[in-house]
Amino acid sequence: MNQEIKRLLQNPASFLVPGTGDGIAISSRIRLSRNLSCLPYPIAAGKESAARVIREAEEGCSRSKTMGRRKGLFLKMDDLDELEKLLLLERRLASNELLKSPVPSALAVSSDEKVSVMINEEDHLRLQVLTPGFELATCWKKVNTLDNELGSVMEFAWNDELGYLTECPTNVGTGMRASVMLHLPGLVMSGQIDPTIHGIRKLGLAVRGICGEGSKNTGNLYQVSNQITLGESEENIIEQLSAVIRQLIEYERRARRALLDRDRFALLDHVGRAFGLLQNSYKLSADEAIEALSALRTGVDLGLFQHLSSATVNELFLELGAGHLQMRAGLALPDPEQEVLRAKLFRSKLRERS
Repeated sequence: MNQEIKRLLQNPASFLVPGTGDGIAISSRIRLSRNLSCLPYPIAAGKESAARVIREAEEGCSRSKTMGRRKGLFLKMDDLDELEKLLLLERRLASNELLKSPVPSALAVSSDEKVSVMINEEDHLRLQVLTPGFELATCWKKVNTLDNELGSVMEFAWNDELGYLTECPTNVGTGMRASVMLHLPGLVMSGQIDPTIHGIRKLGLAVRGICGEGSKNTGNLYQVSNQITLGESEENIIEQLSAVIRQLIEYERRARRALLDRDRFALLDHVGRAFGLLQNSYKLSADEAIEALSALRTGVDLGLFQHLSSATVNELFLELGAGHLQMRAGLALPDPEQEVLRAKLFRSKLRERS
């Protein structure tokens, strides 16, 4: 096992560390797309050009205080096997595009995993800050500092009229994508989720699954993000998105209260069945486990369990992934054996706390 990957595996994912609040806002993230001037974008780059971007990025990250200077990790994708790459994806440090990049690519990660830089993904650099809870302002402050640090030693592609230049035209301008991951079982169970999503999209925001664009909404988890990057300041984008997120959180609170008041036993049955499934199964698919864990999280958030904490739920949410399961086992396993191992993990963790 790659030693730097081993370091990651020893720690909980930073975005799942329980924070303040009622558990509705799981995590916040801001990404900035940046490209080096006078170099072809990764889609048109050769190996020599891509290698130059990696060298400059590694040097810039090693000087960055936000990245922890040389205390963080620097991973070249060509040095990793498929399981190690999958683990990075599950920890939301890398995207599918980075892992499948046709040119040499890399990833820089701070020691606390809250800050990372994807190198030679769609753009030369994707700067990311990822925190637990509803903390867009904190994310912006940190990623803006990192942007300034790297921009002082690297020349970014810029146009006085358009702003930052990116491979995809939809990112031109600020190059910023801000998002919050929300757990919305109340809106789903009460049948309000579809009209809510429709309203959000009419405001010019995107709603996606846990893994971003093209992913499904498993486990009642939804990512809400900005779509406009041109003609708006970063502060305005964050302010507008934050206003919608605050409203969504309030809608979800009301939906949960209404379910408790009007159909309490249906909600208790939903949570209880999920707990029974996870505590007693001998085979569990990833999707089945996530859906049941979503119900379990709802029960924990509503105070229905005495001995089960949000920290345990978060740990299971990460550990159920195929990458983490197989890395812990020390070998690649076919799907049926992963399902057996996943069920064993849940039986063990939940019986410890029942």
